[in-house]
Amino acid sequence: MIAISSFVVVWLAAAANAAVPKTGLGMRLLEKRDSAPHNFISAGPAPPSHVLNLRIGLTQNNFAGLEKALYDVSTPGNSKYGKHLSKEEVAAFVAPASETVSSVQAWLKSHNLTSVPFSTAGDWLAVNATVEQANTLLQAQFTNFTHADTGKQVVRTLSYSVPDNLHGLVQFVHPTTAFPTSMVSTKQSVSSRRSVVDTRSADAPVPDLCKIAVTPACLQQMYNIRRTFATEKSNTLAVTGYVGQFANQADLELFLELFRVDLDPSTNFTLVTLDGGENPQNLSEAGSAAGSDVQYTVGLASGVPVTFISVGEDVDETQGYLDTANYLLSLDNPPSVVNTDYGYGETDYPFSLGMALCSAYAQLGARGVSVIFPSGEEGVSGDQGTSCENFSATFPSSCPYVTSVGGTYGIPPESAYGNSGGGFSSWFAQPAYQANAVPPFLTALGNTYKGRFNASGRAFPDISATARNHETVYRGQQIMMSGTGTSSTVVTSIVALLNDELIAAGKSPLGFLNPFLYAHPEAFTDITSGNNGGCFTDGFNAAEGWDPVTGLGTPDYAKLRTAAGLS
Repeated sequence: MIAISSFVVVWLAAAANAAVPKTGLGMRLLEKRDSAPHNFISAGPAPPSHVLNLRIGLTQNNFAGLEKALYDVSTPGNSKYGKHLSKEEVAAFVAPASETVSSVQAWLKSHNLTSVPFSTAGDWLAVNATVEQANTLLQAQFTNFTHADTGKQVVRTLSYSVPDNLHGLVQFVHPTTAFPTSMVSTKQSVSSRRSVVDTRSADAPVPDLCKIAVTPACLQQMYNIRRTFATEKSNTLAVTGYVGQFANQADLELFLELFRVDLDPSTNFTLVTLDGGENPQNLSEAGSAAGSDVQYTVGLASGVPVTFISVGEDVDETQGYLDTANYLLSLDNPPSVVNTDYGYGETDYPFSLGMALCSAYAQLGARGVSVIFPSGEEGVSGDQGTSCENFSATFPSSCPYVTSVGGTYGIPPESAYGNSGGGFSSWFAQPAYQANAVPPFLTALGNTYKGRFNASGRAFPDISATARNHETVYRGQQIMMSGTGTSSTVVTSIVALLNDELIAAGKSPLGFLNPFLYAHPEAFTDITSGNNGGCFTDGFNAAEGWDPVTGLGTPDYAKLRTAAGLS
């Protein structure tokens, strides 16, 4: 039986606890941090006339109902499986109560401010306010902070409050206490200039060359990925790009000429820009991560239309994620699968904003969208590097409504990729779809690392794929890319191809994947060697069955077809 209340209870309890301290007559503290993050230095009060583009998150009307509907349409065997919700049906669950909206608008009006809905359901509002207005509105002290390494400035406050009567109605205000984390891609590039053209047969045994240089042909062989072209143009996949990562068309063309000689080298992607995003085509501005993501989705998901969503450099990762999710939810026919090659630690992110983003991903899942994130590049330390007392989870990979992809390396039998993020969330409870998969690992682990992670938390990754030495074209040169970001593009492509077959057969796309994945462990190749060290430990070991390094294992396309009822 699916538990549908844990997410909501944790969210509301945390919001209530955070809002208890009073800060003045009629106002209540909503969020506070003791100091700015490391390397952010106060540069004095922000100019009173500086304009802030505020996002206000409102309490949703019936998230528990949305969560139940999500699991109903995503769990094999349920009578509603595959009957994904419409935009309007999802919005009805998460729209705030009319009293909530009118109360917040009255508060804003009393400060001569107005808002406009910033989400389809109206649970996010957009407000433009000067620093002077925002300081009064939120009982805050907006300050200029300078990053010591980059010299870039950002306007933030260390605390803010809302009126007592809005306690429980306003979930968050951004930008306030959430500082930019630079949203570093989960890939690392290693220069490797060669001029080898991959023309070998995809039906041949996996050659030793794939140990040191992974190409689309390697992946097709390793995971039995279909080679026939997709036919359903209504089935699309999306790749997101942030922090100035641009996808270059010339690099894509050269990649196809080198590694997919059967594809038209002029095959391209559709561009969508948000928040002032762009996609310049100068080779000097091409991004290694964005380039690899587009090259491997176009090159593996043969014939599936690919959209590249470029988000402007002037917004932080929080707004970028929020605005991307909002854009996708506004579409009548969103992509069937979305890949994002970025992540950061749960400890770097305000709980309230994490809940809001995770809710948005649940909404996308209910719409029939598979949301895929890599598990990260820091092993069990999350984003803490090597100096950490306890293990840390990577977010949004730890959200229970996304599919988290870990890394492997080598040719079959593969081993765990040593940098692969994995572990247990401190925010989210273990979802019901993991009830049979995770406990055996914990039982075998015993008291090892006891107290260093939340054993009852959402466990990740869910599955994995090869993460080392993917041949990529970057600024006209061949390089190799490594990291779980490369793994996630492999899984994204596989899901897109499965959706193409499902739609052609008159069925629904897979949508939120995890209940399906955990119901069919036989569709994955178990990885039982390797580990993911960090925090001065060896981390977790890959083991028989699910483990927090490689999840259920690597995909087998032919077996997934059978699991999906395609053969």
